[in-house]
Amino acid sequence: MELRALRYFVEVVKQKSFTAAAEHMFVTQPTISKMVKALEDEVGSPLLLRDARQMVLTDTGQIVYQRGIEVLAAHARLEAELNDLGTFGRGALTIGIPPMGGALFTPAIAAFRQRYPKIELKLFERGSKAIEAALIDGELELGGVLQPVDTDMFDVLPVSRQLLWLVAPKGSRWDDANEVPLTDLASEPFVFYGESLVLNDVVLSACREAGFAPTIVGRSGHWDFMAAMVQAGIGIALLPAPYCRRLDADAFTCRRVVAPEIRWDMAVGWRRNGYLSHAARAWLDVAREMLPANIDQDFMADGFPRLKGGARPA
Repeated sequence: MELRALRYFVEVVKQKSFTAAAEHMFVTQPTISKMVKALEDEVGSPLLLRDARQMVLTDTGQIVYQRGIEVLAAHARLEAELNDLGTFGRGALTIGIPPMGGALFTPAIAAFRQRYPKIELKLFERGSKAIEAALIDGELELGGVLQPVDTDMFDVLPVSRQLLWLVAPKGSRWDDANEVPLTDLASEPFVFYGESLVLNDVVLSACREAGFAPTIVGRSGHWDFMAAMVQAGIGIALLPAPYCRRLDADAFTCRRVVAPEIRWDMAVGWRRNGYLSHAARAWLDVAREMLPANIDQDFMADGFPRLKGGARPA
């Protein structure tokens, strides 16, 4: 059984689309279709049932998918262990970086690049959900994850603990407030996080706890674009405090959200009992050294100048 065909089939199931799988694997859709058909011919049974609206795994497909994930993860571990023998200081390491965590991890990325210039550091830029799945599947050794995570599946190195703050245009009804109960936002249009981000689920859960379902008028995984949509009058947003402190105080009102407080607790995660290469262990050493010693600190305070006019919010 060819590993490439198995990899393509697993990706089709994950993406629920031949087109999306082809885009993710950087190949053409006919190539994906041909390899999946060859896999079906090899096992002697259809793996997928296709109609206009959905894609369903057959019983054989379910077995091939589950065992395929295991085979691909074992192959990735084998490659990592073999590449690790006598090659420390060379090779490549892929780190999962969630869209909202880029600024948090930048100092460690810079320090690692300076310390180990012959190791190619690749960034897997996806939401925390996708990073967790890639860690489980063995596609990644390390990645930024939003806590809490399943501690039976992952070990973590906590690196930041922050609260989400309201971001509203200057001149809003919260200009004179010290803090904002979440219920006070029930009737507001929200610029929200992408559905692939764990923060989407975290904020939705907090809104339900506060007794309302938010009206979502836009989505993004990038804090600066979310702020731009707020400034354009599209809606309000909830962002981690360090990002709020970079916004122009003449253009935005930023206030702490309470009742309930909404946490953004980031960590470096890796699969429990999984193999960590020399490069991955070196990355963890750099992360322990370079990432915030006090996980409540403003990780953007040094080396990240505020945007024009951006005084710290009250």
